[in-house]
Amino acid sequence: MGATTKETLKVHGMSCGHCVAAVQKELLKVDGVVEAQVTLNPGQAVVVYDQSKADRAALIQAVERAGYTAE
Repeated sequence: MGATTKETLKVHGMSCGHCVAAVQKELLKVDGVVEAQVTLNPGQAVVVYDQSKADRAALIQAVERAGYTAE
């Protein structure tokens, strides 16, 4: 495993616990993601991942696959 980093994404469009679960599920599918904590309020995802396998763009794409937007 390469070096891990922690990234915080602002997630837009979540309104319930199902939204949180959907985003977290997609983030955990990304190769290299070690941990993903998604919170409804303030609408963010804190992700720990292996920098040699994933990057911020891959995390944003995962959020978008769940049907939300991230920055």
